[in-house]
Amino acid sequence: MTIDHHDHEHGHDHGHDHEDNHGHHHPTLPDEAGGLSQYQVMEIAVRELLIEKGVFGAADVRRAIEAMDGRHAGLGASFVARAWVDPAFKARALADGSAAARELGLEIGPTRLIVVENTQSLHNLVVCTLCSCYPRMLLGLPPDWYKSRAYRSRAVHEPRAVLAEFGTPIAEDVELRVHDSTADMRYLVMPLRPAGTEALDEAALAALVTRDSMIGVALAETP
Repeated sequence: MTIDHHDHEHGHDHGHDHEDNHGHHHPTLPDEAGGLSQYQVMEIAVRELLIEKGVFGAADVRRAIEAMDGRHAGLGASFVARAWVDPAFKARALADGSAAARELGLEIGPTRLIVVENTQSLHNLVVCTLCSCYPRMLLGLPPDWYKSRAYRSRAVHEPRAVLAEFGTPIAEDVELRVHDSTADMRYLVMPLRPAGTEALDEAALAALVTRDSMIGVALAETP
């Protein structure tokens, strides 16, 4: 097993308590427990101050929320499917994932996207050991288990056991690489294309690519 570690001494897009269930900051009302958290109060105060100072407007906040809501795993699936059918694009994706994503009109911002390819002899698994860094621009919001302390620890120390619990046992003769994401470097797994899919078009192939297969805890679905 190989583990790719990176320095975490910089900001992250963690899933902290100041984020709501959608991973971004909506105008917040007191909940049934009877009050706002410290982070919620701070977020509201800073947002309202920035709007008052003209740094951005309420419409800008709304558009940003809509853009985040528009991110979903189907974007990553289309990226993978293109690589499966276009060898030249696949080579570019493995060389520079960020540039390849932009070719498809997928804007990922300043984050460096690294695409790692599963093969018959190699399986890749993605984790963020410190928090929840994740290619949200291609996969949408991270699942709760990805952010959990158990996954963040066990994915490094016993990845084969973790994969088996996801229903993805990896043979001992297959190399397993665990990639540790950071705030400025995200990984996307290009799952192995299922056998017997030679006749499928790009859209049909994209339907076989799941969010979990692009994290590495699952394989692409068979048709």
